[in-house]
Amino acid sequence: MASRRKKVYEGKAKILYEGTEPGTLIQYFKDDATAFNAQKKAVIEGKGVLNNRLSEFFMTGLGAIGVPTHFIRRINMREQLIRQVEIIPLEVIVRNFAAGSISKRLGIEEGTALPRPIVEYSYKDDALGDPMVSEEYVIAFGWASQQDLDDIVSLALRVNDFLSGVFYGVGIKLVDFKIEIGRIWDGDFMRLVVADEISPDSCRLWDVKSGQKLDKDVFRRDLGNLTDAYTEVARRLGVLQASPAPITKPTLIN
Repeated sequence: MASRRKKVYEGKAKILYEGTEPGTLIQYFKDDATAFNAQKKAVIEGKGVLNNRLSEFFMTGLGAIGVPTHFIRRINMREQLIRQVEIIPLEVIVRNFAAGSISKRLGIEEGTALPRPIVEYSYKDDALGDPMVSEEYVIAFGWASQQDLDDIVSLALRVNDFLSGVFYGVGIKLVDFKIEIGRIWDGDFMRLVVADEISPDSCRLWDVKSGQKLDKDVFRRDLGNLTDAYTEVARRLGVLQASPAPITKPTLIN
């Protein structure tokens, strides 16, 4: 089916095809994993299926609490129908604990709780390495207005509250995450929605007790099997059954 559809865009982890109705796209999740702006690459069997299911779970949950997203419905194992949006060229990063680049920049030990959630922006450009930018840059270059940024921060913090609670309930610490924001027009009225995906590709997730990493750092830092880590996240959240193996006899559940 994929070959007959018109490809709109291909990124590192997903492909977008023309949707089935006007104003929609089909988002296909690949098994490709990349790190360090695609300097490190691999194909991880089953990653796309897990991220499709997990992103559906989070986007549906956000919709249920009134956070607008681009998600319409999951179509199959690897694809979901989404609203076509104009992506604001920023990665919106929310940090709850120090890890990765903020630890390097500021010399804060990884895992240190930050005084409050910190929202920062990177300019979406792989060739430049997605450089961090200030609000001043965002407004000066017209990527978003001050009103947009106020709304983006508000959306990002609501997503953070929701995700932190959901993960903490299954023994996972949400260290940080990134989202992308899109614009949707309704006539003259524009609204901002959470777009792209929410998955262990775009979050740092640590086991609360052991500190074990359950996100893409497993791949970045060669810490083991990425699919196992993502499967564990999905299992804890109840997105996958504990055992995908076929059950041969009836199981009694108390």
